[in-house]
Amino acid sequence: MKRNVRWALLLFAAGWALTGCQKKALVKGVECDVKFAEATLSDSLITDVTYTLKTGNDFQPLGSDFNIFVHFWHNTNSLLQDDFIPDVPTSKWEKGKEYTFKRRVYIPAFIDEFDPQFKGEETLRLSVGFFNPYDRTGNSEREVLSKKLKVVPPPIGTPEVIYESGWYDEEANPDSPLKKWRWTAREAKCVVDNPRRDALLVIKGGVSLDVVKDQKVIFKINDTVIDEFTEPNGLFEKTYAVKKAQLGDKDEFTLTIAVDRAWVPAKITPGSKDERELGLQISFIYFR
Repeated sequence: MKRNVRWALLLFAAGWALTGCQKKALVKGVECDVKFAEATLSDSLITDVTYTLKTGNDFQPLGSDFNIFVHFWHNTNSLLQDDFIPDVPTSKWEKGKEYTFKRRVYIPAFIDEFDPQFKGEETLRLSVGFFNPYDRTGNSEREVLSKKLKVVPPPIGTPEVIYESGWYDEEANPDSPLKKWRWTAREAKCVVDNPRRDALLVIKGGVSLDVVKDQKVIFKINDTVIDEFTEPNGLFEKTYAVKKAQLGDKDEFTLTIAVDRAWVPAKITPGSKDERELGLQISFIYFR
């Protein structure tokens, strides 16, 4: 298959585009080291990241609890962010300590290989620091790291996921936890390139707890079930280490996402004219 337009989880807001280029206040006595699981970064990539923050003898206690911000910028655009709450509250941080955090991030598709100005790689700016989650002005941000990252397109032969049947058009809502998603019917199928090697499969989505109680979700590769589950919290992100033998001998394999019970909004919600048979929401399928 030819490389198609890929899903991008772009967490972009106009306000961030302005603040991203402003120099933030630095935190004295804190150094940050970042290591990625992959030696070479590309877009359309899931990667594990380790952040190590070291406090020196000149560290001045922060005095209150801050969150950690992690922003990836492409030019003036916020490509993605992975803000999180540190396991040890920052108000308890001490001098001469190391605080390590392991996270997983998805670098979305953003490289245009057909751009005449493209020279084989793009540059992202990684910004890491502290912020007060209750401050909506952005003035509480205190940066501890600003680093440039080289990003290249995915390697030749990276499997492509084609949404074949049982899928509805993409929808988006910035206020929704999923941000972007596609509804499935009772059963939806994808056709995926067979890389003829072990690979990583990640599926992120959500079920409608307020409509269908204890809805069972089924994932299959070809005709083999790889997982069945109910999701009590509504949202899920499932990761599978897929073995070469599971993919079969053909050039492509079929990934099926199904539910035991679907629903029709027009039959449940007063005034709704939506006659679609809905299964669940899928915001992300990653296979590489």
